[in-house]
Amino acid sequence: MAVTITVRPSAQDDELSLTFDMPRVFIGRGEGSDLRLPDPSVSLRHASIRQRGHEYVIVDEGSTNGTALGSVLLPPQSPRVLRSGELFRLGRVWLEVKIDPLATARATPAATKALALELVSRGLAAQGEDAGPKLVVLEGPDAGKTLALTDPGRRYVLGRAREVDLPLDDPEAAFRHVEVGLKGENLLVRDLGSKVAQLEGAPIGATDTTWRTGQTLTIGRDVVVFEYPAAEALAELSRCADEPMRPEDAPPPPLPDDETPSASAAPEPTPVEDDASRPLRPQRAITPAPDSGWSLTDGVVLIFAACVLVLSVVGFFWLIRR
Repeated sequence: MAVTITVRPSAQDDELSLTFDMPRVFIGRGEGSDLRLPDPSVSLRHASIRQRGHEYVIVDEGSTNGTALGSVLLPPQSPRVLRSGELFRLGRVWLEVKIDPLATARATPAATKALALELVSRGLAAQGEDAGPKLVVLEGPDAGKTLALTDPGRRYVLGRAREVDLPLDDPEAAFRHVEVGLKGENLLVRDLGSKVAQLEGAPIGATDTTWRTGQTLTIGRDVVVFEYPAAEALAELSRCADEPMRPEDAPPPPLPDDETPSASAAPEPTPVEDDASRPLRPQRAITPAPDSGWSLTDGVVLIFAACVLVLSVVGFFWLIRR
């Protein structure tokens, strides 16, 4: 039985989803997560979805900001049954689960990385930043030229010919000098016969060589750098600490496409007791503080005590005089 987890984005974005067929799916911000959510409000290992018999349960793995199933904030390490079509929230990120025994697509580590990069790219694009992979000529006769690598399945050619993807004016460049193609967050580059292309000072051959972000490739007198802002941001998010949330920072659950948001805010998630199959640790009862106000009875008692005290003093002096 397979489970599909969909990241519920804003209305203008397409949904992103992965399908898993494994007994346990870890969700978090860390690189080892099966579903990677690059948001600082999500812990490195935030929650897991586990198969239990013929059903799936969700478990918060002790995250900083908690896991909400609908409007219910789950206690850590307390499983709750997931039903197909339910929404749950990790930090600020809402997701939807669908259980489909007939689903055939299966998530791979490459698909997990691609989804995380797409989420980061969308976040940076919303801030007006160009997050996609690109080549930039830093030095040489072609300094300032750029090539956006928008198609992951395409191979791009750099050289002096006019029909290539990045035409170079450097006379030392071959007509078809090198070929590059995206693979995850890195590039694969190979020499097309010039035998003079160097990656970080080391010659590359006719077979694919991994070109990582920030590394430079020398083509004649041109120095070309590979930039991928989304990949760099993803790496930074994997190293940063969790960002604590305030209760009012929790976003409301996403609405179906045919509904419009209402003016009233969604109620905040509140912790509830788990089912009897997994009892929670007992919580200490809180005794209300006593009322500090004075009642009529308190006033009468106080006056009576004062009278007794006065009579005692008078009696004491009367005995002394005798």
